[in-house]
Order: sequence, then C-alpha cells, then structure tokens
Amino acid sequence: MQHLVEPSMTTIGIIGAGHIGSQVARKAVELGYDVVISNSRGPETLAELVTELGPRARAATAAEAAAAGDFAVVTVPLKNYQDIPAEPLEGKIVIDTNNYYWERDGRIPALDNGEATTSGLLQKHLPTSKVAKGFNHIFAKDITTDGTPAGTPNRRALATASDFPEAAELVTKLFDEFGFDTVNIGPLEDSWRVERDRPAYVIRQNADELRDNLAKATRTI
Repeated sequence: MQHLVEPSMTTIGIIGAGHIGSQVARKAVELGYDVVISNSRGPETLAELVTELGPRARAATAAEAAAAGDFAVVTVPLKNYQDIPAEPLEGKIVIDTNNYYWERDGRIPALDNGEATTSGLLQKHLPTSKVAKGFNHIFAKDITTDGTPAGTPNRRALATASDFPEAAELVTKLFDEFGFDTVNIGPLEDSWRVERDRPAYVIRQNADELRDNLAKATRTI
C-alpha cells in the first residue's frame, strides 16, 4: 500500500479550544506533536491551557493556527464554520469534529432534510482543502483515556470519512496513535451515518460494532 501521509507532518493547527480541541491538544502534545491552538476570543485567553500543555504548544489566532499547522483540526460550533479562514488552509488536510446541535446552531434545513452533511458543509466552505471527519462521536473526556495499543482485544474504534484518500489515511494514522481503530465510512456524502443521534454516536464500540451501527443509521431522524 502506498502511504500518502508525510512523516514530517508534526505540527497541528487547532481551531477551537473547547472540550474536544483542548483534549486533542493534550494527547497530541503527549505524543510529540507541536500544537498551535486558537479560539474565537483571542490568544491571551488561552494562557492557562498553553501553560498546562507545555513548550510544544502556543496560542495564536485562527488564521495563524491554520497557517502554522501541517494539518488542522477544526472544532468550533457548527454555526461558526463559515468563520474558518480558508486561504491559510489551502491544500491542507482539515479534520472536522463538527456536530449539528440545532438547539445551539439554529435550524439548518439542508441538514434537517438529509441533503447535506456537517463535514460536507465545511468542505464546501474550504474548497481547496481536504476535509475529513474525525473525533465527532466520542466524548471529549474519552479522547485521552480510552485509547489502547494496536491489537488490543475489543479496542475502541472511531469513524472517518473524506473525499480524499490521503485525508482519511492521516486520520487513521492519528487515531491509531491516539489508541483507536478506524472505520472508514467512505466519501463525505456518507458521513451522516456517524452524526448526532445515530446508533454509532458517542458510544464505546469496537470496529465490528461500529460497522454494524453505521449500517443501521437512517438518513433523517
């Protein structure tokens, strides 16, 4: 198998420093990645988190984090996805953790009607980037605690989806490093199978169980 992910991809730009973003940053730093993290309120508000993360992490604006990362993790409320800076992410892999919470985000008819997916919306907003779904169906606290070495019986599995093989491969590599098996759903148009309120959402499952739950999902709820 030809490997498409460059081993030199060692800096992660994280856009969004909430529960998921902070936890991804903690595990990434532990694994030896450099992290540039941002939020909507400004780098100075991240001083405490960056101090906790240590010398491999620094705070920046969203545009700076996007530019600094060899790849990026976007983990902002879905209603704010159009605020993500597109130009500094050009040509880069972007891992999207977004979920649709209409109570927070407002109603988005294309999602309610099953005409779009959350990650598909981000891909449309970032047409020159390579978006892959990741970390959307796991509680934030479990990101740093539920991982186990490859080959562990009943290892927890997480799903990804992308229109770009190299993006799905990067997520698979990252999941393995974080301690999880990966199930590749396929293109972004099928990523609804792991969205909110579907059978695979935020439950602990191994790869076979995840495949079964993905197959049980219905397009609209």
